[in-house]
Amino acid sequence: MSGEIEKRHDEVEPARGDGSTELGELIGRLTADEDMDRETRGRLLGRLAGLLGQSARKVGAAGIGRGRWLADLLVEAAPHIPIRDLETLQAHHHGLMGEALADRLVKVAGNGTTAVGAAGGALAAVQFTAPPLLLTAPAQLAAETLVVAAIEVKMIAELHEVYGVRVQGTGTARGAAFVTSWARQRGINPLETGSITSALGTAAKAALRKRMLRTFGRSMSTMGPFLTGAAAGAALNRSATKALAMKVRNDLRAAAGTTPPLPGDHRRRGLKP
Repeated sequence: MSGEIEKRHDEVEPARGDGSTELGELIGRLTADEDMDRETRGRLLGRLAGLLGQSARKVGAAGIGRGRWLADLLVEAAPHIPIRDLETLQAHHHGLMGEALADRLVKVAGNGTTAVGAAGGALAAVQFTAPPLLLTAPAQLAAETLVVAAIEVKMIAELHEVYGVRVQGTGTARGAAFVTSWARQRGINPLETGSITSALGTAAKAALRKRMLRTFGRSMSTMGPFLTGAAAGAALNRSATKALAMKVRNDLRAAAGTTPPLPGDHRRRGLKP
């Protein structure tokens, strides 16, 4: 069993030799490094925006507005998001377990989406008075949207590990399952027929498009001048990430047969096996 878990932790889809590989690797890097400095994060977001720029111009405002383009990009990137198993998570977070470990994952994800919002706002402030903004803004917003979504997908996947709701399958199938979980803002029930497949169904695709558009709309707040967008984007991202985590954790507690901790509970208490 431990060998299987290690395999899941390291499982990343092999390179396909097309542009989506670099895009997926960039998103994976932006979600993997919890201590990434602002300069590196801004540089990688700028590179990601550059990759998305040509595609955004081809799709056009109408195509972006329908949400399908963003949804497809997240699905393609999902297998590249590094998901840690429970043993690795506990080792990385100094032996924390149960609710305390879940709290830590939510805090880290909130810090990550906050940093992305701040970085996106800083990039927008630099470009705010430049004519190219009209061309670069859609790609920049798409880059920020994708990374925020990917960080939250990673959080959801690792919360499933913490609560013992393990999702089996290939990187593609697990990626699709966690993206669906993110879109629906619900935990995965492995016993539910069709909950884990390598492709999203019609209802899941519709939910994903709507969720991506809401996140994209939230990212638009970063386009304010003089770094006001950075503050707005950071605050909105943190709040949304915490709200999402609360919904998913409630589902996972029910699946694991546990109850929310009462105020004053010891923060290191474990979950029932």
